Amino acid sequence: MSKSKGKGGQGTPATVALTQAKVVFTLHPYEHDANAQAYGEEAADALGVPYERIFKTLVAEVEGGLAVAVVPVAGKLDLKAFAAALGSKRAAMAEAAKVERVTGYVVGGISPLGQRKRLPTVVDSSALDFETVYFSAGRRGLQIETAPSELVRLTGAVTAPIGKTG
Repeated sequence: MSKSKGKGGQGTPATVALTQAKVVFTLHPYEHDANAQAYGEEAADALGVPYERIFKTLVAEVEGGLAVAVVPVAGKLDLKAFAAALGSKRAAMAEAAKVERVTGYVVGGISPLGQRKRLPTVVDSSALDFETVYFSAGRRGLQIETAPSELVRLTGAVTAPIGKTG
């Protein structure tokens, strides 16, 4: 269960990080639609997974610099709750170009794992409700499924209720 069946060439910094940490994970490739705007929802629909189990990786600016939020694609990031989880007064979404430069990933394929620079990370506490969760493997059209506890451990994340519906 540590590698996907079939297609080669799917190694990303995120999958390398999981493999080096000897974490059990499954890769789920799907056909990415270049016109898709909502990447997480696209992944959920393509894989037949409930939106609550697929998590998107967002990067925001807080007082100390950039930080990563991992929230269900079913909702939005509560910036106030995110800032509070990091002991900051405020947070604002970071510019896409800056995020891509700092993480080494393209928007729509940003993984919380294997980023160029390790950033403070907060995982929405709802992730802990599931045996496994899905998140980007580091490119559009490829999701990782693993235990949320492994995601939290490998990112050094704190968990907090940072997602909001609607």
